[in-house]
Amino acid sequence: MGQNKSRKKQSRKNKEREKRKPKKIIKFILKLSALLFLLALVIGIFYFYNTYGRILITLQQEAKNIVRSSNEEQFRSSQTSLVYDVDGEHIATLRGVKDVYYIEYKDIPASLLNAIIITEDKKFFSHEGVDYLANIRAAIALIKNKGEITQGASTITQQLARNVYLTHDISYERKIKEIFIAQELEKIYTKDKIMEFYVNNIYYANGYYGILAAAEGYFGKGINQLSLSQIAFLSAIPNNPSMYDPLINMEGTLERRDRILKQMYDGGKINLIDYRNALNEPISLQRQRPSKKNYVETFVYHSAIRALMKEEGFEFSYQFKDEEDKRIYKEAYDDLYNRYQKKLYTGGYRIYTSIDMNKQELLQASVDKELDKFTETNEDGIYTLQGAAVCIDNDTGRVVAIVGGRSQDYVGYTLNRAYQSYRQPGSAIKPLIVYTPSFERGYTPESAVVDEKIPGGPKNSGGNYVGEMKLQRAIELSKNTIAWKLYEELTPQVGMAYLLKMDFARIVENDYYPAASLGGFTIGVSPLEMAAAYGALENGGYYREPTCIVRITDAKGNDLVGDNIATRQIYKTEAARMVTEALVGVVNKGTAKGLGLTNTISAGKTGTTDEKKDGWFVGYTPYYTTSVWVGYDMPKTLKDLKGASYPGHIWYEYMEQIHEPGMDRVFETYDWRSYLKESSEE
Repeated sequence: MGQNKSRKKQSRKNKEREKRKPKKIIKFILKLSALLFLLALVIGIFYFYNTYGRILITLQQEAKNIVRSSNEEQFRSSQTSLVYDVDGEHIATLRGVKDVYYIEYKDIPASLLNAIIITEDKKFFSHEGVDYLANIRAAIALIKNKGEITQGASTITQQLARNVYLTHDISYERKIKEIFIAQELEKIYTKDKIMEFYVNNIYYANGYYGILAAAEGYFGKGINQLSLSQIAFLSAIPNNPSMYDPLINMEGTLERRDRILKQMYDGGKINLIDYRNALNEPISLQRQRPSKKNYVETFVYHSAIRALMKEEGFEFSYQFKDEEDKRIYKEAYDDLYNRYQKKLYTGGYRIYTSIDMNKQELLQASVDKELDKFTETNEDGIYTLQGAAVCIDNDTGRVVAIVGGRSQDYVGYTLNRAYQSYRQPGSAIKPLIVYTPSFERGYTPESAVVDEKIPGGPKNSGGNYVGEMKLQRAIELSKNTIAWKLYEELTPQVGMAYLLKMDFARIVENDYYPAASLGGFTIGVSPLEMAAAYGALENGGYYREPTCIVRITDAKGNDLVGDNIATRQIYKTEAARMVTEALVGVVNKGTAKGLGLTNTISAGKTGTTDEKKDGWFVGYTPYYTTSVWVGYDMPKTLKDLKGASYPGHIWYEYMEQIHEPGMDRVFETYDWRSYLKESSEE
C-alpha cells in the first residue's frame, strides 16, 4: 500500500513537472524575446542616433540660431539683385517691393485672413507651427504614390520659414529644418505677427511680394478697396504662382478663385448672397504694371533662373515617355523655376552677363529700321508685324544681343519672341537635319543629285526642276526636292535626333515626317535655338547652351554659378566644316546673294514658309552667329516676305556694323577634295 501511494505521488509530481516544462519554456522564450527586443531597441536607438540623431540635433540647433538672430525688420525688407553687362557696367536692378508695401496685422481684411486660413492652414491658430496629422497624411500619400508628392503638409508658419530662410530644394533634410524653424518661430512670435509676416512675404507672381504689392500691381487699388472676389482671386495665386499667374493663365486663376470662394462658403465664412455675387463678378486686371522689363532683362532673368536650377542639380528634359511623365516634369520645373524667380528679387544676387549693350542697340535698331513702314497694331496697340533676332559670340557660345520684338512704348507683358516664340523654320532647318547629317554619311558638296518632281512630294520655289546637279548647287538654290530625298534616306528619326541633342524644346511626335526637312513643324523653333544650332556648325560641330550668364555671386561675392561653358559634340567636325563651305556659297551665289559682308567671310541660309508667313535668315562669320525671324504674331501672309528680304536685310545691316576692317579671320576648313581624290585612286 505504502509503495503504491509513493508511486502515485511520484507520478503526480512527474506529471506536474511535465506540465510546468512548457510553461518554463514559454517563459524562457518570452524573457529571451524581451531581452532581444530591448537589445534591438538599444541597437536601433544607437544606430538612429549615430546615423540621424546627430543630424537632427544639428538641424534643430541651426534652426534655433537662425530664429534667435532674427528680428521683425528681416521680414520687412529684401536684398536687391544687380545685373552687369560684358564690360561690368550695371544694366538692371531687381528690387523686391516688400520694403515699399507692408501691411500690419490689424489692417489685414478679415476676408483675406479667412481665404488664406481656409485654403492653406485651417489649424493655424491652434497648432504650434507644425500640423503633425497633416504630415502623417502626406507621408502616407507619399508612400502610396511611390515617392510622388501629391499632398502638401506645410503650415503657414512652415511656408514662411521656407520662403524667408531656406533654399527650395526638395529634400527630407530641408523639410526637417523647415519644421524646426517653424517651431522656433512660434516660440518667439505671436500668431498675429506670423500671419503678418506671411501676407507680406508671400509671392503673387510677376515680382509682387505681399498682398499690398499684388493689389496695386494687378488692380491698381489699396487692399481695403478690393472686393471679396478680387481678394479670393489674389489668394489663388501663391499656391503655385507659375500655374496661377493671371497674366498667363487667367482661366486657371479664376477656377482656383471659385474653389476658394466655395471653401469659404462651406466653412461658414461668407453667406450665400456674397458667395454668388463674388462668383459672378468679372475680374478685370489693370493694364499697368510697376515696370516693363525689356528684352535684355527678360532673357537675363530667364537665363539666371535656369543657371541656378542647373547648379542645384535640376535635369532639363525635352522628350517624355507619355503625358503623365511630361506633367510630372512640368510641375517640378515650374515649382523650382518659380522659386528662383522669387529669389531674384530678394536674394541679393550679382549677375554678370555676356550682353554687349552696344551690339544690343545696333541689333534693335536694325529690326526697327527694316520694319518701320509696317504700322498696323492690334487691339492692345502692339505692332502686328514683328521681328526677333539673337546674336552669339562664336568664341564663347554666349548671347551678346537679343531682340524679342520691335521697339515700342507700351505698358504690359513683354513677350520676348527671341526665346519665347516658336515658328516654322522653313528651309533654314535644312543644314541642321539634312545637309550636315548627309555629309556625315558620305555625301560631299560634289555629290551628284537629281532635281526632279516627286509624286506626292514637295515643289521647288518657282516650280522648276533642273535634273542632275551637284549637291553644292542644290544647297545654294535651296532645292526642296533634294532636301526631301536626302531626308527620306536619312529617316526623320535620325534627322530629328540632332535637334533633340541641341535641346530644341518643341519637337513633337507629328514632326517625324519628311515635311520636316522643309521646315514643316507642328510647333516650331525659336530664334535662340536656331542661333545656337548654327553656332555649333561654326564651332566644328560642338554645341554650347545659348545663355548670357557668365557668373552669379551672392551679395558677398561668393560664387553661386561659375564661369564655365559645357560643350557637346553634335556633328562630326569634318561634316560641320563642309556644310559651312556650302553655306558660304549660299551667300555668294545662292538664295542669299548680295548679303555678303564687306570685312569678313560669311555663311548662311534663308528660310521661307508656305504662304510666306515666316521668314528666316541665319548666318555666321568666324566671329558671330546671328539668327533673324520676321512674321506676324498671328500668322498671315506677307507678300514680299522671303528669307533674303526683311530677315536678310536685318541680318546684313547689323552684321555689317559689328564686323570692322581688320576682322579677317577665315573659317576652318576640311580638305574633302583631297580625301575624295585619294579614295578614287585606291
